[in-house]
Amino acid sequence: QVQLVESGGGLVQPGGSLRLSCAASGSIFSLYVMGWYRQAPEKQRELVATITSGGSPNYPDSVKGRFTISRDNAKNTVYLQMNSLKPEDTAVYYCYVRTRNAAWVLTDYWGQGTQVTVSS
Repeated sequence: QVQLVESGGGLVQPGGSLRLSCAASGSIFSLYVMGWYRQAPEKQRELVATITSGGSPNYPDSVKGRFTISRDNAKNTVYLQMNSLKPEDTAVYYCYVRTRNAAWVLTDYWGQGTQVTVSS
């Protein structure tokens, strides 16, 4: 089992910045992919950013150029730097990890979610 602990959410004004962190712990062979998803009220959960173990990021167009994902493999931690925040970025942000074991069995884990509210 893998546990994910998120931090860094909160209230910020439009145009402001926030940094989210997510630390993974537990039985970890390889954190194959780490990332963030978000879910706004009455909307489906959507991709925000992912990053592979090799450091390759992936972003949807809605956040490209504003958000930056990074990871510290030594600390099993993924970060999301969010700049130029907009009211439409308001959502619960969930940390996501896909692990693999020695036999290449992949397993997905989710954090408990952290609220990000962008409002004046």
